[in-house]
Amino acid sequence: MAPTGRAALLAALGALPVGIWEPSWTGVLAVNAPLALACACDYALAAPVRRLSFIRSGDTSARLGETADVTLTVTNPSNRPLRAHLRDAWPPSSWLPGSEVTSSRHRLTVPPGERRRIITRLRPTRRGDRQADRVTIRSYGPLALFARQGSHKVPWTVRVLPPFTSRKHLPSKLARLRELDGRTSVLTRGEGTEFDSLREYIPGDDTRSIDWRATARQSSVAVRTWRPERDRHILLVLDTGRTSAGRVGDAPRLDASMDAALLLAALASRAGDRVDLLAYDRRVRALVQGRTAGDVLPSLVNAMASLEPELVETDARGLTATALRTAPRRALIVLLTTLDAAPVEQGLLPVLSRLTQRHSVLVASVADPHIARMANSRGTTDAVYEAAAAAQAQADRNRVADQLRRHGVTVVDATPDNLAPVLADAYLALKAAGRL
Repeated sequence: MAPTGRAALLAALGALPVGIWEPSWTGVLAVNAPLALACACDYALAAPVRRLSFIRSGDTSARLGETADVTLTVTNPSNRPLRAHLRDAWPPSSWLPGSEVTSSRHRLTVPPGERRRIITRLRPTRRGDRQADRVTIRSYGPLALFARQGSHKVPWTVRVLPPFTSRKHLPSKLARLRELDGRTSVLTRGEGTEFDSLREYIPGDDTRSIDWRATARQSSVAVRTWRPERDRHILLVLDTGRTSAGRVGDAPRLDASMDAALLLAALASRAGDRVDLLAYDRRVRALVQGRTAGDVLPSLVNAMASLEPELVETDARGLTATALRTAPRRALIVLLTTLDAAPVEQGLLPVLSRLTQRHSVLVASVADPHIARMANSRGTTDAVYEAAAAAQAQADRNRVADQLRRHGVTVVDATPDNLAPVLADAYLALKAAGRL
């Protein structure tokens, strides 16, 4: 068997037979003074680790599923070359499973008085702030017999933002918005409309839209047209209570709700409406108010990054009171919550009238696509029981949705992939009907 590099060196110094791979250092040093001297020299020639300096730079944020590169600059102020193994430690959720070893460990050589840069590539698997733990470095001598080791705190934070996967729907929704906003005027005035222009009467137009004063000033009959009103107030309310922690597919319901809220916020801000955000369970988890159209989406994304479901029952009365304080004037309140019977019937319905008296209310909920698949199951006894359970669950959700509609609430119930575009369509329909 061929010896390793260390074993060959020890054999050359007469410390052990060539075939031995792992020496007993205590016995070797006791019987072989030349080896002891070689080890002492190797240790002395290893660059000291305490005098090293570290500076971080690079990305401070990244969307979930994307990579973030953090650069670590290592400066060797000593007069000895640094030959080292370095581990840049981050939380486990900073990497894809199985990639931590290859991503966080580096080999480097830094000549005396010089610096080198290494890049640690993160690929976070969870939202929120990921903070660097410590840098551990092991400095070897030229023979690699002994090493110096030490750790340094080099702080750095990377904020992992929501992925906003529904952004792909934004161009089509903006196209529909442009059709509503001035290009397709209506003749009927509604609560959420404003005067657009005058045009000549066409047979079949509603006679109530005739502007008699304008008609008296010209030779033809003039009618008024209206368009959806701008500068409306949209309050997005995220329920971060226990029901938002339920997983649908690979992610909690809260993640699908946030994605839908981001698409609606992007669309509403382009429509000239003001968008605010409230995240609540038993207390306020996030609040974004008074942002300009260009700043509202980055502010919402940043506020949502650190939101996590709380395993507590949502206080519906507290949520309602906080929403009313946040939106003192008439607004569209979009409540992203559950349609489960118990939380709605015992919590939301008793206080819902306080919201609907002053505001338009839209309730959006994430449906589980697995329930629909279960409802179509057939062929075995277990499949029939699953279908019956799924049908019962769907009937309960439909009953709760009907109760909300009887209170004047618009209800959106869709799977995670469809919730964002369906919610955007509901907003556009309200805007077209002048109900905002």
